[in-house]
Parts: sequence; C-alpha cells; structure tokens
Amino acid sequence: MRMDDLVHFCAPARLIIAGGARSQLPALMQRLGYRHGVLVTDTFFTRHTPWVREYVDAAAQLGIATTVYDGGLPDPTTTLCDAATAEVRTQLRGTVPDHVIALGGGSNIDLAKALCLTLPTGAPVKSFVGVLPDGSRPLPLIAVPTTAGTGSEATPGAILLDPENATKIAVMDNSLRPQVALVDPELTYTCPPRVTADAGIDALTHALESFVTLDSSAFDREGSVDPGYSGRSAVTMLFAREAIRLCAAYLERAYRDGSDHEARHGMAYASIYAALSYGSAGLNAVHGIAYAVAGITHKSHGSTNAVMLPYVVDALRATRTAELAEVAQLFGIDGPPAQAAARLPAMLRDLVARLDIPADLNAFGITEAQLDGMTCDALAVARLRKAFPVADGAAAYARIVRRAWEGRIGD
Repeated sequence: MRMDDLVHFCAPARLIIAGGARSQLPALMQRLGYRHGVLVTDTFFTRHTPWVREYVDAAAQLGIATTVYDGGLPDPTTTLCDAATAEVRTQLRGTVPDHVIALGGGSNIDLAKALCLTLPTGAPVKSFVGVLPDGSRPLPLIAVPTTAGTGSEATPGAILLDPENATKIAVMDNSLRPQVALVDPELTYTCPPRVTADAGIDALTHALESFVTLDSSAFDREGSVDPGYSGRSAVTMLFAREAIRLCAAYLERAYRDGSDHEARHGMAYASIYAALSYGSAGLNAVHGIAYAVAGITHKSHGSTNAVMLPYVVDALRATRTAELAEVAQLFGIDGPPAQAAARLPAMLRDLVARLDIPADLNAFGITEAQLDGMTCDALAVARLRKAFPVADGAAAYARIVRRAWEGRIGD
C-alpha cells in the first residue's frame, strides 16, 4: 500500500488466458447476446491459418453472423481506417454490427478499436481524435492477440499514422478498452523470430516504463474524472514487476527457439501483465522518443523502443534507484542498490543486441544532424514528456538522444 496513491485502474471486462482458449469464443459471444459481428484481421490469418474460418463457421452454427475484413496492415493509417470503414459498411448493407473482433497484433487491434467508433455512422476517424464527441458509443470490442508484446488488448487507445504529416495520432477513451481480452498463447506459436523479439522487447518496455513512471499522486489528469492514464500505483506496479520477471526468464528463450512452448506462454503472460500495468499507469520517455525515431527510420515499434530503452533507464538512475535495483535483481544483477541500478542499462543494451536489434541510434541509421529535430518531435508528445519523472524533461530528452546516438551509458 502507498498512502498517497490515487488509484484509477481500468482493465478489460473479461480477461481469458489459456492455451486453446480461442475455441471458447463462439459460445461466449452467444452467451453475451451478440448476433452480428465484424472480424478485423489481415491476409496472413485468412490465407495461411485456419483460425478465421474456424471461428466464422462455429459462430454461424450458434446464430452469429460475421463479416470479415482482412485488410489490416502494419502501422495502420487514418486513410486505411476510413477506407476500411467504407468497405465494411458496404458489405453490411445497412446492418449495424453489435460487436467487433480483432485478431492479430497491435496494428490489427488498433484498427479494430478505431472501427468500433467509425462503423456505426461512417464518420472519419479524425473526428474522434482528442476527447470523444458527446454521445459517442463505440461498438464492443473483443481482442484476440496473436503476438506477445503490444498489450493493445488491455489499453484505452488506438494509435494511427496520419499520412498528411507523417505523425502518429491517438484515439483514446476508456470506452475503447476491450470487453473481452482473450489471450491464447498458442496463437503466438506462428510468430517468426523478428516479430517475437520486437513484441517481446515492447512488453518489457511497457512493464519497465510503467514501473518507474510518474506517481499517481503527481500525474496530470487534466481534470478528467475518467482518465485513460493516471500514473503508477501499488496496483500497476504489482503487474509490472511480474511482467519484468517473466521477460527476464522467457524473452530471449522465445526468440532463440520459437518451439519453446513454456517460453511462449511465459511471454504471453508477460505481455498482458505489462498491459495491465501501463494501460492505467501510462508510459513516458522511451515511447515518446521512439515515436520520433520511427518517424525518421520507419522501423518497427518494438525496435524503436528497444534502441532507446537502455539510455532512458540510464537517465533515471538518480530518481528511481530503488526501483531500478529491483529490476536489476530480477535480471540476476546483485549488489547494493546504487551499483545494481548502475549496471542495469548496460545489461539491457546487451539484451537488445542479442535480439539482433541495433543498440544505438547511429547504427539505427540516424545522422547527427537529425538529433535536434528528433528531440523536438519527441518533446512534442506532451503526455509522455510530462510523465517522465525528472526535473527538466527537455534537458533530459536532449541528453538521452545524444547518448543514444553515441552509444554511451554511465558517467
């Protein structure tokens, strides 16, 4: 217990975690009274796995009609969302669905969240950026992740790329949290090593960032009585701690051997636990700077987080010594707290390298001339900057970016 906590914890209405749990979904949809849904996925799952057909057929036998949209793409854009809205509404011929199912990684789940808002009226997704318009009632979402890392099945927002200015925008509200999050670790067995590494380091980043982020008592909720994010609390830290422990045990194992089912299950749990932490606590500088890195390099979300993680952690050694020492212990680093915390960033950088991800911005393709502009772009993501627990966020961001380019950790 922390006496000054201001807990505002949100989670999916139903969380199901079990190997083979996907087979339960049609019966659960029937029990919840659903009759006509839209399943959002991509062509890999419709063409190369039996999962979509198995669900559609089983649901039909229970009286549930399902319209399949398989146009999902990595890093979905506002343009894709609006095109998908028009296409699905044409297929529905005036029928308003009563639920949306997302099958896939974070990109498919984010697209599905956006469609929960746009499908009822056909409104463009940009009209839902910021505070949702009064009367907005998104369709209920059922999220079925196939990767172990993004955690979108437990969060309130959808991140979309706006191609007009190459920036990412957020559609965010607690009403967008899935009504059902069904985590079937068997669905991750098909993930290739690169996806496994990117998703896994994303889960670790979520857990570690939310473990050390701004306290709930100091978090700026901007006057909202129902904030999507509200700072760390004893509740969120419980989930973050367990997620970090699982990542320490299973992340590299899952990357090295995709047939290691224990590691696959361990990372599935790590991902959802990390999401239950950051889905209420929020994130900060790793993601804030990673968005700017992605804007230049167009690398994957997991990789852009990975390259920044060690350097952001290094910048927090003075303000989060005890927490970083605890994380270090989970990774097998012993010693007095200050010494253990000091050794953690280098260990994380070594882990990133073992996952075959570039460990500094120079190796990532960023030039020195781009550093100042990238720092400005990162600072513009105010929600994440304000949650970074340092006295001078702008100065800290500049130092972190410079050190990440130089590959320099420590004093």
